[in-house]
Amino acid sequence: MGWIQAICHKEIHGTGAAGNIMLADARGGDFAPWAGQVQLVYLDPPFMTGEDFSFRMRVGKAGWETGKEVITLPAYSDRFESKGEYLALLRDALENAKMLLDESGSLFLHLDSRMSAHARILCDEIFGESNFVNEIIWAYQTGGRSMKRLSRKHDVILFYRKSRRQFFDITAVPLPRSENRSNHMRKCVDENGRSFRTIQSGGKIYTYYDDDPVYPGDVWADVSHLQQKDPQRTGYDTQKPQALLNRIILSSTRPGDLVADLFAGSGTTALAAAANGRRYLSADLSPQSLSVTRKRLLETDFTLSAPIQCPNAHLEAEFIPGIAYHDIYLSKYIPPQGDIQGLDAIDQWSVGFYQDGVFHAQASAARRKHTPDLSPLLQLPQLRGTPAILIIDIYGNRSLWRQKEDEE
Repeated sequence: MGWIQAICHKEIHGTGAAGNIMLADARGGDFAPWAGQVQLVYLDPPFMTGEDFSFRMRVGKAGWETGKEVITLPAYSDRFESKGEYLALLRDALENAKMLLDESGSLFLHLDSRMSAHARILCDEIFGESNFVNEIIWAYQTGGRSMKRLSRKHDVILFYRKSRRQFFDITAVPLPRSENRSNHMRKCVDENGRSFRTIQSGGKIYTYYDDDPVYPGDVWADVSHLQQKDPQRTGYDTQKPQALLNRIILSSTRPGDLVADLFAGSGTTALAAAANGRRYLSADLSPQSLSVTRKRLLETDFTLSAPIQCPNAHLEAEFIPGIAYHDIYLSKYIPPQGDIQGLDAIDQWSVGFYQDGVFHAQASAARRKHTPDLSPLLQLPQLRGTPAILIIDIYGNRSLWRQKEDEE
């Protein structure tokens, strides 16, 4: 009894209810099933830099342990023929965002100085000038220094609401007090032993207790860019830190709300949503984005929608029947391209059941910094259905293999 490739358009992990990962275009994807249900849309589109960006995939156990064995794959292109072409993409994405949002929902559009002014005009047109909330400046220290101009050390995040019914809770994102108390204020202690500081302005005295919470303004200089050796790093260019998305999500949504990202990239928005008890809709056109997002969300329940097409791959695996569980052991894999074969060519894999074009995952393994050595053995519970194996290799190829019946 061997394995043959199967046609698949969807995979489900757990109940599949917590999140949705899609291979889809921000401007033309089928997002209609979630229309009016999203509480927050975060968009981090290309910035019109004129560059091509990459995904650096570590290869095998050695690659994940040392970082020396790496292949570079295309992630996405930020090249546009004209400003008009870029703004057409942005307009379509913003219109989809508005369609998705609940009346109490919010949009956060992340750009830099190149196109933020044009984007502000578009957002005013689509969402209405009265629904502009904030222009957030995310300031950071990383990046190069320029001798020809002032170094560019910030991004712009445009914050809009869908309507006056907007939900927003600044109390959900307090800041550490020690970083927000000015030394020039006079320090005092009241009759109850509580320390406070005072400052006089305009003939009035303002009092601030040290144990009162403080909250962020519209300049965020306390969230740093990811450093080169940050454990969060996935190898996907332009990855944003989870702390940034945590602040946006916690202030603009409630537990159980739906968060959408139509330029998912490395999947940080979906990861932050899941970590904070929110549901997520994560979409991107890049197969590399799909792979890295899937890996980061493997411990959550999600549905992944994308066709699986990898006709030239080769798989050999042993199926060992058991009483409660069957053992499935990978013995050989050859990807359709490249010189790397065997387990080193596999980034992640799952076993489960195949039914009506859908793969229902039951167990998974993936290479990460804390699990660099990919297990060749997974256990499949003895349930009804056709046993199947889903492989995602280091090149981003996805292939599904179902158990071949004796008569086939």
